[in-house]
Amino acid sequence: MGKKEDNIKKAKNLMNKLDHIRNIGIAAHIDHGKTTLSDNLLAGCGMMSEELAGKQLVLDYDEQEQNRGITINTASASMVHEFEGSEYLINLLDTPGHVDFGGDVTRAMRAVDGCVVVVCAVEGAMPQTETVVRQALREKVKPVLFINKVDRLINELRVTPEEMQQRFIKIINKFNELVNKMVPEEFKGKWNVKVEDGSVAFGSAYYNWAISAPYMKKSGLSFKDIYEYCNKNDQKTLAKKTPIHEVLLDMVVDHLPSPKEAQKYRIPHIWRGDINSELGRSMVETDENGPLAVMITKIIMDPHAGEVAVGRVYSGKIERGQEVYVAGMPKINRVQQVNLMVGADRIPVDFVSAGNIVAATGIKDAIAGSTVTDNPDVEPFERIVHISEPVVTVAVEAKNTKDLPKLIEVLRTVSKADPSIQVEINQETGENLMSGMGELHLEITEYRIKNDYGVDIVTSEPIVVYRESVAKKSPHSFEGKSPNKHNRFYIEVEPLPENIIKALYNNEIPQNVKKYRNEVVKKLQELGMDKETAKGVFGIKGLNIITDVTKGIQYLFETRELIKEAFEEVMKSGPIADEPCQGLLVKLVDAKLHEDAIHRGPAQVIPAVRNAIYGAIMTSDPVLLEPMQKVFISTPQELMGDATRELNQRRAVVRDMQTEKDMVNIDAKAPVAEMFGFASAIRSATGGRVLWNTENIGFEPLPRQLQPEIVRKIRERKGLKPEPYPPEYYMD
Repeated sequence: MGKKEDNIKKAKNLMNKLDHIRNIGIAAHIDHGKTTLSDNLLAGCGMMSEELAGKQLVLDYDEQEQNRGITINTASASMVHEFEGSEYLINLLDTPGHVDFGGDVTRAMRAVDGCVVVVCAVEGAMPQTETVVRQALREKVKPVLFINKVDRLINELRVTPEEMQQRFIKIINKFNELVNKMVPEEFKGKWNVKVEDGSVAFGSAYYNWAISAPYMKKSGLSFKDIYEYCNKNDQKTLAKKTPIHEVLLDMVVDHLPSPKEAQKYRIPHIWRGDINSELGRSMVETDENGPLAVMITKIIMDPHAGEVAVGRVYSGKIERGQEVYVAGMPKINRVQQVNLMVGADRIPVDFVSAGNIVAATGIKDAIAGSTVTDNPDVEPFERIVHISEPVVTVAVEAKNTKDLPKLIEVLRTVSKADPSIQVEINQETGENLMSGMGELHLEITEYRIKNDYGVDIVTSEPIVVYRESVAKKSPHSFEGKSPNKHNRFYIEVEPLPENIIKALYNNEIPQNVKKYRNEVVKKLQELGMDKETAKGVFGIKGLNIITDVTKGIQYLFETRELIKEAFEEVMKSGPIADEPCQGLLVKLVDAKLHEDAIHRGPAQVIPAVRNAIYGAIMTSDPVLLEPMQKVFISTPQELMGDATRELNQRRAVVRDMQTEKDMVNIDAKAPVAEMFGFASAIRSATGGRVLWNTENIGFEPLPRQLQPEIVRKIRERKGLKPEPYPPEYYMD
């Protein structure tokens, strides 16, 4: 029996020993060495050959990833590790570090209880490191730290042992500072990492060695020995004496929580249902005999098995042939196969129980972020909040008309596998729009459509998605009349305060107002909204709120659903440029309704309210908001001029500049619209000698002088009249 088969057998046996399970993610800034590390952990546990580890990149089994050398898909793998005489099952989810795939990181964090944050010893903590730490803490996932590429400090930068320790201290302090800034209250001061207790490890994933304080005691190696081995270029011996998988997995078992421990504090945080209900108790207790609850975090497309749903089982057990529901979907799905994941292999088992990661086929309705249960009426898990949202769009057409039906199916599949890609299929105009996190994200998706799905496509130049808002409160209420002139609605619009927009964005206010009425009202009042306005709130759409502040109007209650429908329609496409609205507070201040229900149906109410909201927006100083990016550039001093010139041509604002030895770190922000082609421009301007990355940071008002021109362009592109309609247009 090979080591791999042996491990598979052990993994099956450990599945229901909750104290002996760890669900972990590995997260880091791009190119800080995550995938190489994951591979070497697998190799050390006998899941693949050691010679190939780090070269083979088992977890990057997508050919596209191997060509580009970056991780796009989060793959999962289980392995068995022995610690202090006991065996542990470690379920590992590999996550992408590139900002365009941030959605994947957030979803992976939902399924794990702990994570190893990898930081490169040479570059230190980067902006993306901060983002992954934020994503982990937001899901109550406990982090430990691995400082990678230590060999480069010694061999390339020739630092002394003292300098090396200084550098480590700096990285650890910075890391703890990030943790303290964002850690949930109950863990303040408890989740900091320390060298002494072994929650920090150092090493080289590429050369397969690592060290931590407890392992130094165990192996009798000192810091100086390690320095010597690297200096003599004998990292092979080092890898034999302190193999990376031993050191890291020891740290994982010792410092990261088991599902039994973690679900007690994570469930109330990621699930809004009643904790004292049967399902609530079962999840908190990680009970394999309770009702089923699985959180799907990824869909993998397999040419043979079809869609494979990967997720974390929080309660009950998922078995072959079981009938399950996907929250929010009407049909029953039948589970065909249940597997554990080992590298790129799926190992069929009869069932997977609470506390483990499962890969199942047959759950057709699932998308990443779905809740799978055995009872259709269960409260689903909190929707996953993505730190950034799709801001770049391309129009996709099939090269040959005969491929059109296939293209539409493929686009649907793509958006299912990666919810950070939004697809809008317009049957009337035949235009299919695909939106993603950035240029690279869309490029890779295009590549997949052509190569994996075999549809030849032509895409337009990338277009930026804007948002519409208002700069001030409406001067007076705007009247909208129904087509039959028997109903009138009076609407005012004003900008929502920043702190309420932020709370909506962070999912602190439930979207379902009907169901969580009291919670919504209370939260809005805490954030400073006056009592009357907060009490009247009856709809939330995206980052917009509608409230009813009228007094005693007859029949209004019966019409509210229709008013809400009209509000949602306008929030999807505003009056300036048909783009989504953001940050609006829409107030219904008065209404006159016909006493006969026949005369106030959808055909009357919806157009009247829609016109009233459009008109009110047009009188409230309407503004376009454009998506912004944080741009971080690290450049040699002599090239600083070229780098800043590149930024200045793109309406960028430099927020901070710091010099470290002969490098300059520039922290700037720039509009996404101006950043197209930045990659090739900065490369040619600096001969490829700069490091840079970007991160989406939300929307800001477009400079006033640019607004008319951009609005005209968007409207013409959408086949609308070049100028937005004036308020008068919406009066009759």
